[in-house]
Amino acid sequence: MPAETQLGEAVLARAVAAYRAALGARLIAAYALGSLAHGGFSPLVSDVDLGLILADPVRAKDRLTIFTVARSVQAGGSALDRRLSVFWGTPATLRGQRPGGRFPPLDRLDLLNYGRLLTGRDARAGLARPDHDELLVAGAEFALGYLGGHSPGPLGLFRDWARRLLRGGPVLEEIRTPARLVARGPRPVTKAVLFPVRFLFTAETGRVGTNALAAEHYLARADAPAAALVTAALAWRREWPADGAATGLLSRELIPLYDQYLDDHIARLQAIGCDRLAGRFRRWQGRLVA
Repeated sequence: MPAETQLGEAVLARAVAAYRAALGARLIAAYALGSLAHGGFSPLVSDVDLGLILADPVRAKDRLTIFTVARSVQAGGSALDRRLSVFWGTPATLRGQRPGGRFPPLDRLDLLNYGRLLTGRDARAGLARPDHDELLVAGAEFALGYLGGHSPGPLGLFRDWARRLLRGGPVLEEIRTPARLVARGPRPVTKAVLFPVRFLFTAETGRVGTNALAAEHYLARADAPAAALVTAALAWRREWPADGAATGLLSRELIPLYDQYLDDHIARLQAIGCDRLAGRFRRWQGRLVA
């Protein structure tokens, strides 16, 4: 196992041990998700994603328990500890039979396709597979910052990022003035570039948008106005340039990338009758390119 991957695995191991202690026999299974499951993990920018399946029924205190344990691991001191993000549900909630838990469609698909069992017994048989429209709408709502509830770790960071972008706050100005985005470092920059690329991939294919697959798919397009930027962003996940090259590329290609993403999703959302959500994307686009 590469040394860089071991750092993420160590966070998962601490989290799993803490959840076993807190949940006892109710913890049916724990899974590595995201780049620690399907590859491409980078200690510089990656999240540490963990999926938990608990025994039915959902209990009133489950959400607090999940949150409290996550916060205790995130307080471990390292940057990777702080990037722990936990998804959870029970067999009934993951089959769509009962409400509860926190396993949005994109992450449920990741669990089904890539989840790597860390402890317990595999409990994915019979879980509901999200359909194409569900993935499209969930991805759009996520990008707009409309997923409700508290989300510890990097997913909460991105929802706040998208919410401020939609409202025309500081992040919108960072896209218009990329030097401000670059000043925040590689993690915000690579997410700003690769999130829309991943959403485009999932919207078109119905598959999990890993960074590598999504970038390859994007770069194969005849209309790829941000090809150089997407290629560079993949490299920046491993090594952040010290020569200021990021600012120039972002200045030329970031707004065209978002304009393309928003155009694509406005048309797709309209096609499935999600006119209200499409309208929110149009307003986002208007603020972005104004």
